[in-house]
Formats: sequence, structure tokens, C-alpha cells
Amino acid sequence: MSNWTTLPFSTRFSELPNDFYTLVSPTPLENTHWVAWNQPLAEQLGFTSDDAQSAELKAALSGEASFSAFKPLAMKYAGHQFGVYNPDLGDGRGLLLAELTDRYGDVYDLHLKGAGLTPYSRMGDGRAVLRSTIREYLCSEAMAGLGIPTTRALGMLVSETPVYRERIEPGALLVRAAQSHIRFGHFEHFFYTNQMENLQLLADKAIEWYWPHLSGDEKPYAAMFECIVDSTARMIALWQAVGFAHGVMNTDNMSILGQTFDYGPFAFLDDYETGFICNHSDYQGRYAFDQQPRVALWNLSALAHALSPLIERDDLERILSQYESALSRHFSAQMRSKLGLIRSLHEDGKLFNGMFELLSQNHTDYTRFFRALSCIDQAGRQPVIDLFIDRQAAASWLALYIARCELERDGEGQPLSAELRCQAMRKVNPKYILRNYLAQIAIQKAEQGDFSEVAHLALLLSAPFDEQPQHDSYANLPPSWGKKMAISCSS
Repeated sequence: MSNWTTLPFSTRFSELPNDFYTLVSPTPLENTHWVAWNQPLAEQLGFTSDDAQSAELKAALSGEASFSAFKPLAMKYAGHQFGVYNPDLGDGRGLLLAELTDRYGDVYDLHLKGAGLTPYSRMGDGRAVLRSTIREYLCSEAMAGLGIPTTRALGMLVSETPVYRERIEPGALLVRAAQSHIRFGHFEHFFYTNQMENLQLLADKAIEWYWPHLSGDEKPYAAMFECIVDSTARMIALWQAVGFAHGVMNTDNMSILGQTFDYGPFAFLDDYETGFICNHSDYQGRYAFDQQPRVALWNLSALAHALSPLIERDDLERILSQYESALSRHFSAQMRSKLGLIRSLHEDGKLFNGMFELLSQNHTDYTRFFRALSCIDQAGRQPVIDLFIDRQAAASWLALYIARCELERDGEGQPLSAELRCQAMRKVNPKYILRNYLAQIAIQKAEQGDFSEVAHLALLLSAPFDEQPQHDSYANLPPSWGKKMAISCSS
């Protein structure tokens, strides 16, 4: 028996003044049906296995029927897009349906993406196509599997409604769950339109909802900004450590909680190339892989400017100055885990730099390198060396690395065995990532009505660190056509 109607839904964002949003009813698609349902996340949110089969729930989540506990709204925000301020932004195709408290007491937004026209659609049609919806569904769940803060995907629906992009494509819907949809651009909107009361109200509500422990702080807004800076630095460090390129780091795509947001032209690195650009609309390389740390600081500076009526300049500058050290701290911790190093030694920097230089010069597959390094206790050094064109240089670096590992000690001061080190490394170096060519294969099958590959990839990527011998082919190097695929923002 379905019990979803009794779940603890709320609509706290809709209680804010009308300047924050516009109430909008979804425009239903034709003949929608579920093609993906994230059962583990659904159970976390309180849905039962029976609810996935509920026609009433599908109708409510897709906008085909109204549900009294939902109050659909399109958020208003602004943002810097490729460094240029754009005041005319907002939810142009997505609607916040409601908030829902999960079994752990955490509140999640339920958001419908592809819901139709809103006042902020500009020249768009408010729709999402199957291609982009599959990419976001798979990547958000892949990131969750990797332990990287992210929005989540509860389910995906496909329809018979045609949507026009470069070609006619099937219209689709994504039901997204996120702990917040508030972006840097929300604060920018109120700052640049001189709505200072709303700017302060947004900051007050953010503290109340996400950082209640800061409410009694002497400078609560500065403390909030400090949390945003640190969580952003941690997110970027995780991206860089796993080889993830977001592709469109506009301030309207930056979550105040440091969670990966709005999956468009993303990519995971294949060959290690620091300047890799995954967005074919990024002609200047603003959002190239190696530029992400710098761009995040630029975005935080834009947010600082928007918060300047609430936070003293000296505090803003002091907090911004903490970003690079926080990024370095988080990134160093990630890389040490990936290399199985516990202690920090002065000469480690030389080892790290030599590794990155070797990877870059040889165009070595980033994920395969770290996974092979994690398995030298079982397979030896040769599989690592075989990944490089310059095998002699690879062998020399590997010898230095092994010598460094032999300096590690366990809790009792004894040498740490290669077996224990590699076991720990395999828990942080994934065997499986969502390479763009894998997503493309799933998309091509889905466009023919076969969603089995979407389901298979979602399951595989939920456990990216596990050995799954029956699926070893998914860890292979990509074919030549699948390398460095440039993806557009078109969706």
C-alpha cells in the first residue's frame, strides 16, 4: 500500500516574499513513463518500493496532476556567465516542487527539471531532452558513488513530446533531490537590484536552514561565508583529485553548500591533460580542467562582493585569503590518500610534481594510472609502467614512489605492508568512472527505447571502487572515437 502522501513534505521556500520566486504550474509532457527510479535514494527519502509503481506519485512528480503538499515555483536569481554579469536568470525550465525531510532528519528539495516555460525561460522552451537528462542522472549518481558532494537524481521520465534542439529529440524530465538549490547567483540578484532587505533575509534563512550553529556567532554572515569558502574549496579539491571537469562554472551554477550542481558539458579525464576543455562553447578555455581552482576563487570573490552590505571588507578579504590554503589542504589530503601516504614529508612535493609531469608528458589515462598503482600488491609494477610511452621514466618514478611508501609506519610503528596500503588505496581510487563514451552508448540505446544500459551504468557507478570482474570492460581505455568528447550546453 502506497504511503507517500503522508511523507513530511514542506514548502518553506515558498514562504519567502514573492521577489524570491514565481509560482508556476508544470506544463505536462505527453505520455510520460518512468525509465529510471533511484530506489536507494527513494528509500532514504521515505518512499516505499510500492511507491515507484504508483500512478498518483508519477502524476504528482511529473506535473500531470496537482498535489496539495506541493507548491511549484521557479526561483529567481542572477549570475556571472563566462565572467559577464547576466541579470535575467532564474529557473528557466525547472521548478521546486517541495521540500522533504529524509529518514536522517535532513531536508531535501524535490525539483522537477524540464517542467516547461517559466518567466525566466528567456528564449528557451523550458524543456529538457532525453540526452542531457540521462547525462545528469548518471553523473550525479556517479559523483555520489565517488563520495563527492552533489545533487542527486530520484528518477527520470521520458515522453512522446518532441523537443527541438540541433535535431528533434524526445522530451524528458528529471526529478532532482538537493539539500539546497540556493546558488551564488541568488545573492547577486538581490545585491545588484539593491534589494538589501531581501539580501539579508536570504542570508538569515540560509543560516537558519543550513548552518543553525552560526546563529549565535558574533559575525554570523562572515561565519556563513567562511563555511561557503571552505566547502567550495573542498568540492574543487575533490573534482581535481578524481579528474572531473564541470565545464560551465558560472556563478549561477555554484551551490552555497559546495555541492556539484547542474551537470551540462561535464567530463572525467581520460588522458591526463591539464588544459582539457570539455565544453565546446568554451572558446577561451575559461573553464578548462586546470582553471577550475582559479575560477572557483573568482566566483567566491563575486559572491563576496554581493555580500559586502552584510560583511565588513576586512572580513571578506580575510576569508577569501583562506581559500587557497583550504584548497591545498583538501587536495593534498586527497592525493595522499590516492597514493597511500599517511605522513607528510618535505620531499613529497617533488614526488607529486614528478608524477603529474610524467602523466602529462605521456598522456596517460588518469583513472587507470591510480587504479593500477593501487593494485601493485597483486599485479606488480609492470601494469603501471605499461601505461606510459616512456617506460624508463615511469619505472624510475615508480621506484622513488615505492621507496617513499616504505617509510610509512602503522599505528605500532612497524613498516606498513604493501597489502594494507593498497587495500586503502583501492577504496579511494575508482575502477569505474562515467566516461563520456559510456554515457553516449547509453544515450544511443535509450533513444531506441532500450534503457537497460542506463540502469546498468547507474548500478555499476554506485560502487565505483569495487572489483566487479564481470564488468571489467567498463574499466577499459576508451576507444579513439570516445576520447576527449566535447559536449555542448544544449539540452
